[in-house]
Amino acid sequence: MEKSALQKARAAYQPKLPAGLRGGVTIKEGAPTQSAGNQEEIKALFPNTYGMPIVEFVPTDQPCICEPMNLGIILSGGQAPGGHNVICGLFDGIKKLNPAGKLYGFLMGPGGLVDHKYIELTDAVIDEYRNTGGFDMIGSGRTKLEKEDQFESGLKIIRELGIKAVVIIGGDDSNTNACVLAEYYAAKNYGVQVIGCPKTIDGDLKNEQIETSFGFDTACKTYAEVIGNIQRDANSARKYWHFIKLMGRSASHIALECALQTQPNICIISEEVEAKNQTLDDIVTYIAEIVAKRAASGNNFGTVLIPEGLIEFIPAMKRLIAELNDLLADGKSLDGLTSESAAIYASLPESVAKQLTLERDPHGNVQVSLIETEKLLSEMVGKKLAVWKKEGKFVGKFAPQHHFFGYEGRCAAPSNYDADYCYALGQSAAQLVANGKTGYMAVVKNTTAPAAEWIAGGVPITMMMNMERRNGEMKPVIKKALVELDGAPFKTFAANRDEWAEKTCFVYPGPIQYWGPTEVCDEPTKTLQLEQKA
Repeated sequence: MEKSALQKARAAYQPKLPAGLRGGVTIKEGAPTQSAGNQEEIKALFPNTYGMPIVEFVPTDQPCICEPMNLGIILSGGQAPGGHNVICGLFDGIKKLNPAGKLYGFLMGPGGLVDHKYIELTDAVIDEYRNTGGFDMIGSGRTKLEKEDQFESGLKIIRELGIKAVVIIGGDDSNTNACVLAEYYAAKNYGVQVIGCPKTIDGDLKNEQIETSFGFDTACKTYAEVIGNIQRDANSARKYWHFIKLMGRSASHIALECALQTQPNICIISEEVEAKNQTLDDIVTYIAEIVAKRAASGNNFGTVLIPEGLIEFIPAMKRLIAELNDLLADGKSLDGLTSESAAIYASLPESVAKQLTLERDPHGNVQVSLIETEKLLSEMVGKKLAVWKKEGKFVGKFAPQHHFFGYEGRCAAPSNYDADYCYALGQSAAQLVANGKTGYMAVVKNTTAPAAEWIAGGVPITMMMNMERRNGEMKPVIKKALVELDGAPFKTFAANRDEWAEKTCFVYPGPIQYWGPTEVCDEPTKTLQLEQKA
């Protein structure tokens, strides 16, 4: 395979490790834990993996020696920069403990475990993928590990390969599945350990124990670079308003982080929209007022950042979608809409109204993720401004451009932060297995400090769980982290957004840097810096 100059140079990068993982390692255990919510229900569902202590790895003078360990690794869900480094860290970790240990990669996600599709990951394979983006080493998939026949099918290949533990790299749903699998194998006394690693560019897998999910840093920096480039263009041409939709269906962490990095004129935060019970017209009016105000100063240009999942956070739109789902599922006409929903539906551009009623998912529901929210908002803003122009309230020009940044950030070459963080997560996973742990997620904390001061360890997955209604049933799930409106990142944004709206305060982050001053190459996200200071 032909490699770029960057690939060749990055292959030689040696990720930085916390002091607790560099040489001999011993484990320090804390007090028993309890789940984030619904303690009795979670305890009853996970009697063998509930209440375990948080653990931390600390350096020791004793050498790391143990029996050879064969491990399996699974990439689950959407891609995120740094996944290959988790695998590399896990590989190096088990080889450090005993060179005879082996690592098997299950192909194309959890389905590879169930269907017995795998490869052995050797030095030759691993060295091809150090510090690279993507999940193409073994591929990923979205098969859910939920049923006994899946667990038992997986056990057959686990036994055949002599695998001691399976490490699942994924988001909140994937790690919930990892916990279910760990509990099942523990209940059956099969002697198979299961460890999770926190992955998602959306940034919604975090809590008091998980500072950030891997990939968030790189993805946001990748998006911020392109947003900065667009803002430089906007400030040069001075004639376009750029509506930019960013990934993040369940939370607005990416949009908020990119706003903190680039200082756009407008950034909509879904969680604020829901908290304030804002309507679609409220959002459109807010954007139009800023466009009009800037036009009055001769600035007919700007940038608007929009989270992917915004529509589902607008209470009235959520009600409209729910009503449409019910009516269309029963074959009824739209005359059955409530007056409020009918009015909203009538206000929508024809293309969006058509999408809401014609394009359904296999369950008959609206495919919300396909709605081009950036075009919806710009078209409605344009209509409002046209009315205002006739009334003399708008004196400028409005020419929108549209962008959606999603897949561009999921497989970028990881930043130094993500390269280091992921490698340490992989080494932590190896140590959790070596110390007999199961039902844990590998964690690395204190990551705004130099890497030597990072704290590596593990957290029981049950500690992050609560009960939520999914598809009509109450199920144990890891609690998603939404943008906290009383948190330091949002407060910082809110304190500056009025100035950013009226003035042109654009920041141009430029591309991710891999070599150079520490403050340029190793800087964590603005979100993490603000949260750690708080």
